[in-house]
Amino acid sequence: QDPTAAHYMFQDDPFLMPRNAANSRLFSLSKESGRNAAKYIIKQFPQYFDKTFAEPNIPCLMPETLTPQIEGLSEEALKERIHLRRVKDSVDLFDQLIQAGTPVSLETTNSLLDLLCFYGDGESTPGKEDLEEPGVNASEQKVPKREFQRGSQPSGSRWRENNNAERIFKIMPERNADSYCTMIRGMVKHGASAEAYDMYIGLLNERHKADVHTFNALITAVPYLKERFLERWELAKVFLNHMAQQEVQPNLLTFNALLKTLRRCGGVGRSMALLVIKEMEALDIEPSLATYDHLLFILYRGADLCPSGIISEVLDDVGKRSFTPQDPDDANFFATAMQVCCDLKDIKLAYRLNKVMEKGDNWKFLDMDRLNAYWSKFFSLLCMMEQIDVVLKWYKEMSSSLFYPTPKNILDLLQALDAANHLELIPSVWEDMKQLGFNRRQDLLEELLSLMSRERHPDEVQLAFAKCAEEIKAVHEQTRREQSLLEWTGSALGHVALLFSRAGRTQEAWYVNMMEHFQQINRIPTDQVMDEFLNCAKQTNCPDDAIKLVKLAASLGLPSSQRLKNRTEKEFELSEKQK
Repeated sequence: QDPTAAHYMFQDDPFLMPRNAANSRLFSLSKESGRNAAKYIIKQFPQYFDKTFAEPNIPCLMPETLTPQIEGLSEEALKERIHLRRVKDSVDLFDQLIQAGTPVSLETTNSLLDLLCFYGDGESTPGKEDLEEPGVNASEQKVPKREFQRGSQPSGSRWRENNNAERIFKIMPERNADSYCTMIRGMVKHGASAEAYDMYIGLLNERHKADVHTFNALITAVPYLKERFLERWELAKVFLNHMAQQEVQPNLLTFNALLKTLRRCGGVGRSMALLVIKEMEALDIEPSLATYDHLLFILYRGADLCPSGIISEVLDDVGKRSFTPQDPDDANFFATAMQVCCDLKDIKLAYRLNKVMEKGDNWKFLDMDRLNAYWSKFFSLLCMMEQIDVVLKWYKEMSSSLFYPTPKNILDLLQALDAANHLELIPSVWEDMKQLGFNRRQDLLEELLSLMSRERHPDEVQLAFAKCAEEIKAVHEQTRREQSLLEWTGSALGHVALLFSRAGRTQEAWYVNMMEHFQQINRIPTDQVMDEFLNCAKQTNCPDDAIKLVKLAASLGLPSSQRLKNRTEKEFELSEKQK
């Protein structure tokens, strides 16, 4: 693999190569957006895509037929529109059939409910179709965290009261278990957990049995139904007992949903997580990557970390198996595990995890964002724990090809160079900062200047540092229309002035508004800066510069002004006028 090449998804063109993680995300989303736009055009204007000129004609490479072929009021026409996922057309045709007195079969009505509950009563959009089949595991979606509010959870679309799904459900002449299960999964998927629980109570009252997918959805909704951790666990156990009573066999997603709920049960979750894993083993259900992800999150959350033995066992198990996607949360495992390695500060575990990630097709679980997060954490751990030669080797191989360093990664690298006493490499890091677009990051500029100016270096290194300082000075003076002016800080000004003076560019430091800039922006130079300039004036035997320095110190009211005055009188031969 070429370490200088970008990800294969990007165009091989310098203008279209991402410079940093933000560009990478934007370009990858733009590409996917273009695909969705093409699907939308084909769906909205199918009449322009009905000609096939290919010879030989290969049907699987041709656009799907998305135009309804059956006209008129009939159940077959309704089935076709449901199959084509035309939500509004399906609802309109169903209402027309009911108004005309045409009975619609229970199976077809349930299929319509599947469609409505999957899309949340909204029209289908390109890209959604590939996520999940309507009515199958509709609740098994990742739910971000928020403050507790009973029955409410964040989601892409909200469940509206008395929407088409509820309206059709209420007017159904007969309802079976599938009707109730579909409504429950749809309500959970679209954030109506309290309504889903009420619907489940209605299912029990009608003496129906729920299927395993419905129980999975209800277990996922538990954190939004109860506020206290123990109450959440008790409600989850109620659903598990109901499964046993109704003779519903749990599957992998049942245990993953339970572990996901335990993630939000505090200490109760930590005490029960391993028991859930043992129950899976007893039922001969193999964990997926999402199972391990939930387990690590529960056990290694907060300051009170578990010993590294559990994650070591997890890595042993993962290393012995090959995985296929079984749960939407499978993709989170590697980033979570790497975060645990960072928290434990265990570089050996990180190497083992990386070996597992590179095994077979495991790398495919990491999309662009997760890949960048994974490598960013790994690199921060390398900077903290490894020798500088190893760090630089990984940095050279990973940067741009595997991930785009974050500002924190650059800060970690600078600190690693400082700890290893390899500050002469800072100019190359500055070049990378410019390439990544971090040359206006105040925290990085301060750290960079501080390290370069902390002590004297050989002349060759000082000249390279002065060049960096000159470019940083130019960044502060840029006035582009779309960018705000980068303000000088007193420390940054002092560092730049020091770097100029140490490189023999004393006059430039004075007359290009470095020292004189302190007065203009009301910043105070440090004693080190003042002493360094006085030393430079002494080396060049320039009493005028020394006098100018004393005047500057006096005008700024510095406590060191008297000391500088005494040094000037003692170390320089001054004329009567200068005295």
